[in-house]
Amino acid sequence: MEHKNQKHEHHHEHSHGGIKGRITLIALTSLLLVAAIVLEKNLDLTTLQLLFIYLIPYLLIGYSTLKEAFEGIITGDMFNEHFLMSIATIGALCIGFLPGAENEFTEAVFVMLFFQVGELFEKLAEGKSRKSISHLMDMRPDVANVERMGEIVTVSPEQVQTGETIVIRPGEKVPLDGKVIEGSSTINTVALTGESMPRGVSKGDEVMSGCINLSGLIRVKTTKNFGESTVSKIIALVESADENKSHSESFITRFARIYTPVVVFTALFLAFIPPLLSESGFLSEFTIWLQRALIFLVVSCPCALVISVPLTFFGGIGGASRKGILIKGSNYMDAMAKAGIVVFDKTGTLTRGEFAVQAIHPENMDENELLHITAHVEHFSTHPIGEALRNAFPNEANDNCRISQVDEIAGNGICANLEGRQVCVGNYRMMERKGIRWKECECTGTIIHVAVDGEYAGHIVINDRIKDESKKVIAELRNMGIDKIVMLTGDHKDVARNIAQTLYVDDFYAELLPADKVEHVERLLKEKPENKKLVFVGDGINDAPVLKRADIGIAMGGLGSDAAIEAADIVLMDDKLTKIITAIRISRRTLQIAKENIWFAIGIKVLILLLATVGLGSMWMAVFADVGVTVLAVLNAMRALKIR
Repeated sequence: MEHKNQKHEHHHEHSHGGIKGRITLIALTSLLLVAAIVLEKNLDLTTLQLLFIYLIPYLLIGYSTLKEAFEGIITGDMFNEHFLMSIATIGALCIGFLPGAENEFTEAVFVMLFFQVGELFEKLAEGKSRKSISHLMDMRPDVANVERMGEIVTVSPEQVQTGETIVIRPGEKVPLDGKVIEGSSTINTVALTGESMPRGVSKGDEVMSGCINLSGLIRVKTTKNFGESTVSKIIALVESADENKSHSESFITRFARIYTPVVVFTALFLAFIPPLLSESGFLSEFTIWLQRALIFLVVSCPCALVISVPLTFFGGIGGASRKGILIKGSNYMDAMAKAGIVVFDKTGTLTRGEFAVQAIHPENMDENELLHITAHVEHFSTHPIGEALRNAFPNEANDNCRISQVDEIAGNGICANLEGRQVCVGNYRMMERKGIRWKECECTGTIIHVAVDGEYAGHIVINDRIKDESKKVIAELRNMGIDKIVMLTGDHKDVARNIAQTLYVDDFYAELLPADKVEHVERLLKEKPENKKLVFVGDGINDAPVLKRADIGIAMGGLGSDAAIEAADIVLMDDKLTKIITAIRISRRTLQIAKENIWFAIGIKVLILLLATVGLGSMWMAVFADVGVTVLAVLNAMRALKIR
């Protein structure tokens, strides 16, 4: 791998030489070629003299290609496009010395010239693609201002330990993940999420590395070292994205490895076998068949495929990253385009994961009083349900009611003394434990029963709220031709059924542990058609095993979850479900562009190869079939960058 990278860098250095340098080289060669053509037309020169004149522009433009071909021969990797170009053009330079043949010096220089034009287009397109991903690299913070011994010291983020306090001034990047301990501000998360709306942060809020502090000075206690922080993980993810090749890319690589030697030997066969079998003698036919073989070599160059297909996927990944969708490799983009079953985790994915009071049903007291005593008893609870009850009665902390003798019974609820009254808050098991007759509720959700001094006081219904866009996203997935939509949850059956019916999912499975979710996904994987893929969408916190098991694991809200960035194949940097639709659209469009390039390149090449074999092809056609097709394929590949 290291050798491969060094080779790539080496090639990049001497063949790229900067975009401006390449343009200058092309312009200078064009002038020298025009001068050579003028001299040929106006002076009566021998073939050898003409060769020396044409060698000047040929060597100027072809030096890097010839060098690459020579290095390929030495390292044993000779069957590449540089080798094909070199033998085809050297053959074109030599053909004029054969009896009865016209010289092809102009064509030889033109082939090399257009080959460099094609490479120029590739570099321009690659630059654009890299630019579309480089905005993620811009997130990388340069320095961190850390408080040590009462002073603020500027150090590199790698030198800051977990638990240290950093100061982030307005306009500075957040260097490490942490929690705000002083100050308030607004932060720009666009580099991470693709969303331009700034987010407010104050004491107690989490901030992620890579964001930009916009307005106020904040002091942050770091919760991770730099290597573990969000920005490091995302940069590592983007840098390794090209390691996971798509099926199309792998096919092209394997195709070129077999195809190029076949082309070389076919060209040799074409040059020597027909003249040997000819009745009019080898020499009289050799010139004609050698010319056809040279055209065959130029046409056969697989540049259009080798360059444009990876470039298409690279552009697609770059375009997606601008929308806050991180795709770990083109193979996942390939798979995403073939999505047939989409499986959703419920809590935090289809629902907000935020519990809220939906209904209050009191007995012998008003709703406010029931909520008041319940919120007080739940004052110290860390459970999300306790938080929902406190949020529904925000004044409970300021009304001077005293609470004592708090007894929390795991899996049941809480009992406490509130201003001399014995209050029990919990599920039906708590009521039965205390011998209190409780009432059923028609509402679907989590039912919190309340008893005061041994008497039933009523119940409160709490529900996890469905995200506003969930229904729209599921309807859109159906429109896109997704065959089956399934919901998995650890929640109660009734709650799950209610959400499944509201959202019109095909199937749901409730009361599941993480291991049960894996089991269901494995069963669905066995049932699905061979050509379709299963996508699992989860919030990434407890879904890591399922994200790994699915064909494509999509983690929502990668901003907060390490498990998401590690386990998922695609990470949506915020909680917007609509980005699943965007990810599928981008993947399908990218795959479509790659297929267009493959069929277009192969189609044109096959046509001109057939014409060349029967003597109807020319070197100019060959130049179009190679460089023209490459340029058109690269321009088409650049469409993958544009995300509508």
